[in-house]
Order: sequence, then C-alpha cells, then structure tokens
Amino acid sequence: MNPDTPGATDTDRTWLRAAIDLSRSCPPSTTAFSVGAILVDAEGRVLADGYSRRDDPHDHAEEAALRAIASDDPRLRTAVLYSSLEPCGTRASRPRPCTDLILATPIPRIVFAWREPAVFVDCDGAQRLREAGRTVVEEPALAALVREVNSHLLG
Repeated sequence: MNPDTPGATDTDRTWLRAAIDLSRSCPPSTTAFSVGAILVDAEGRVLADGYSRRDDPHDHAEEAALRAIASDDPRLRTAVLYSSLEPCGTRASRPRPCTDLILATPIPRIVFAWREPAVFVDCDGAQRLREAGRTVVEEPALAALVREVNSHLLG
C-alpha cells in the first residue's frame, strides 16, 4: 500500500465484503479467479455490479459491472469501484484488461482486498491506476476471505 494513500474506511470494508460475497456467485473455473465488483456512487447507491463469468465464460467482474453503465455517466466522476481482487493489468482472454476499462471512465477511486498473485499473469493493475492519477486503496485485512473463495487455484 502506498503510504501517501489513505487507508480503507469502515464503509470501504462494508462494500468490499459485499463484493467478496458476490464473488461466491461465480461459476467455478480452474483457469480464472472468482471476483466480485460493485460500483457505488457518492451517495452510497449501487450503480452496477458484476462477478467473474456472470454473462460470459471470459467475463471479469469489473468488466461485467462497467458494461452495465455508460463510461461517460457523470455519476462515475465521484464513484468508487470495489473489487475483491486487484483489477487486472494484463489479460489472456480479451484484448483490454480491466485496468484499461477503468481508465476509460472517470472513476477516481478503486478499492480492492487482495493483490493478484502471479498464478495466471503478472498483475500491475494497481500500479497503472495510481500512475494514471487514480486513488487506489488496498485492504489486505480482507484478503484471506478472497483467498478462501479462490482456494481451489492456490494449491
């Protein structure tokens, strides 16, 4: 975590737990993480949500959530994207990783629980988002819950 970035709030932890609960809805896979994502507006209302493989076997959670709202929706300027796992920076199954999809919106703040381990790809999503000027908050206190959902991939 970047020492200059404020840590997660109680509200962040509540939404992250909801994203982790959503990740439990993912169809099983031996080739991809189970992830949940929730996009919340400044008033605390859910704008969209998604989970891995919800609509398509190659869907990532952030991708599914972002597909449900126009990338130029003005509410995104003050929204927070909560994801159980660090948004991907590299992707094998589709041309655009979730980090690029997020950067195509004005979403200013991204909060996640578990930094993606190098099981499938080396992930640099958090770093790329920070370099683009977005606020990125990692809440490792909830990472064990995400690892539990994905324990079948971790050996």
